[in-house]
Amino acid sequence: MITRRTLLGSMAVAASFGPAFAASSGEEWPVRPVKMISPYGPGGANDISLRILTDQFEQRAGKKFFVENKPGAGTRIANETVARAQPDGYTFLYAAAPYATAETLFGKLSYDPHKDLHPVAMAVLAPIFLIVNAKGPYKTLSDFIAYGKSKTEGLTFASPGAGSQPHLAAELLFKVAGVKGINIQFRGDATAYTELLAGRVDATLTAISAALPHIKNGTLRVLGCASAKRSAIYPDAPTLLEQGQDVVAGGWYGFLSPAATPAAIIDKMQTEISHALSEDSVKKKLIVQGLEAHYLPGIEFGKFIDGESAKWGNIIREAGLDQH
Repeated sequence: MITRRTLLGSMAVAASFGPAFAASSGEEWPVRPVKMISPYGPGGANDISLRILTDQFEQRAGKKFFVENKPGAGTRIANETVARAQPDGYTFLYAAAPYATAETLFGKLSYDPHKDLHPVAMAVLAPIFLIVNAKGPYKTLSDFIAYGKSKTEGLTFASPGAGSQPHLAAELLFKVAGVKGINIQFRGDATAYTELLAGRVDATLTAISAALPHIKNGTLRVLGCASAKRSAIYPDAPTLLEQGQDVVAGGWYGFLSPAATPAAIIDKMQTEISHALSEDSVKKKLIVQGLEAHYLPGIEFGKFIDGESAKWGNIIREAGLDQH
């Protein structure tokens, strides 16, 4: 089925071969610094992984690729910044998972995610893991769900922000496991882990990197991974699918451009992204950050975003999380 996103992308590609853009321009790109917009502040997984990739881009292109952080409003500030940017190949968005859910969560946006931005390529996956306090009365996912069903109020989950992938993944787990649950929102993973270690919440379903020291010293336990297959970051953790729960969720990062960006530039950018992600040094740096290299070209990336929008849109509406 041809979606509106795919059709618009094709129209942008066709338009880009007009007189306003000669093929030689794409061959010369970039001739000046390229701005990469991150929807989060410095130091987080989005920002760090983007800097790992831009280092590679610079080495091959011989031109500066610089990161500009535009945090806030559930990534909408960064999204709008790129949607309104000149489509000249010198501004790209390093989008995150909330890009796919913003419209359902917040209603009409100041930009149209279907028309104003063009998927270039997916780059990185951020697997999330179900993590509990090791002192809890459960050692397996089945134990954990049974424990939740035994509690009148159900399970309590710490999530790093309302509408985040960990929050939505927990809502999906509640639904498929048939258990009550309460999501308690904190600002970031660090605070969520503090509450989990203190025993004030039952679990969290989020990135594992900050939890690894606590897992190694036996204070936290991993009950599963929400990926479609086991993660190289922590392969000992069985997936939730393996354990009978149809829960697949996780963060992701990928590049989008203003919709009318010339096709020759998008093609070259895809080549640079694919090349960077094929480097063993890049893969290793990402793994250390709890991330996995995962390349999808533009059309496939667009279909992925559409699928995520539909999947999580249903969860958002069923859980009453939409704010409009």
